[in-house]
Amino acid sequence: MKLVTRPGIISFAGGMPDNDLFPISEVDELFGRLDVLKKQQAFQYGPTPGLPSLLESLGEFLAARGLPTERERLMITTGSQQAISILARAFLDPGDRVLVENPCFIGALSAFKSCQAELTGLSVDKEGISIGELDVEANSTDPAKLLYITPYFHNPGGILYSMERKRRLVETLAWKDIVLIEDDAYGELYFYEEDKPHLKPIKAENPEGLDVCYTGSFSKILGPGLRLGWLLASEEIYERCELIKQSYDACSPSFTQVIADEFIRSGQIFPYIERVRTEYRKRALLMGDILEATLPTDVAWTRPRGGFYIWLALPEHIDASEVLELSLEDGVVFVIGKTFDPQGRRNNTLRLSYCNTDASQIERGIPIIASAIKKVMNRY
Repeated sequence: MKLVTRPGIISFAGGMPDNDLFPISEVDELFGRLDVLKKQQAFQYGPTPGLPSLLESLGEFLAARGLPTERERLMITTGSQQAISILARAFLDPGDRVLVENPCFIGALSAFKSCQAELTGLSVDKEGISIGELDVEANSTDPAKLLYITPYFHNPGGILYSMERKRRLVETLAWKDIVLIEDDAYGELYFYEEDKPHLKPIKAENPEGLDVCYTGSFSKILGPGLRLGWLLASEEIYERCELIKQSYDACSPSFTQVIADEFIRSGQIFPYIERVRTEYRKRALLMGDILEATLPTDVAWTRPRGGFYIWLALPEHIDASEVLELSLEDGVVFVIGKTFDPQGRRNNTLRLSYCNTDASQIERGIPIIASAIKKVMNRY
């Protein structure tokens, strides 16, 4: 963040929406129309699970994707980061094992490490997590407590799990007593209508013999400053998590819960998501075109079909830290790969984010990174 705020820096580092895309005028109007009682509620403490009005409207929003919001319990959390942290605390004792993707979202890694868990990274390809590696772990004599995945426009890999890979994952975990955390922060940000069948959550399938805890966030579809996420879980797991949340912060911000509730109920959330989805697709296509034209052919990457990120895999012997040093000299920053490695080792990879940079910054910044990659590769 220190680098990102330096004047003149072009940042492909942060996974944050562009300030210029926030629905400021819409929210201003919505809040201005509220009556005094509703505004007073916004300034007051609220129930630990969330304001009833938001639980209702969000429940309907999620039910439209097939999620079992009437059968299971929904909780509002202070960002999806808190939901993951609560689940970690609910299930883990020091030394317990957690299975994660490699690469993996750094917030999840931090949550599990804070509980002194032992992390095992499972490799990811263009269709999802390795089923072979998962099968070995699922049948281990030292079983893990949790498996954490981000199947929908993965952070940092940018991939979308295939339906077949999700099916095999469920079959592998069934009756294994490993709880699945399905993190879906980016699923609404798809670029192509034909991908919608792939976006049906595992939680919506209600798989037999598998506990699925579903987490999500308003951060990418409304604004991260609201600090609102959610957790959908079975009654037994929910009750444990509610007690933990009470000890964290008693309740998530009432002010932003009122805003989110009104935004959903007004119907404005749908055209707004469509608007940002269209803009992110334009940026992703532009970044992809420039990468295709400027990168060496032995750098592996996949065009994103949604979300915020493009993941570059350099030849094994190349250190992304050297690429970052050269890029910084010309005013461009990104995140190196070992940040997302559960063991903090593999560093021939890097994540590029197109969500917070406009077209002109992409056009200026990506050739700088490509040039830096070529220079480092030519050293070896």
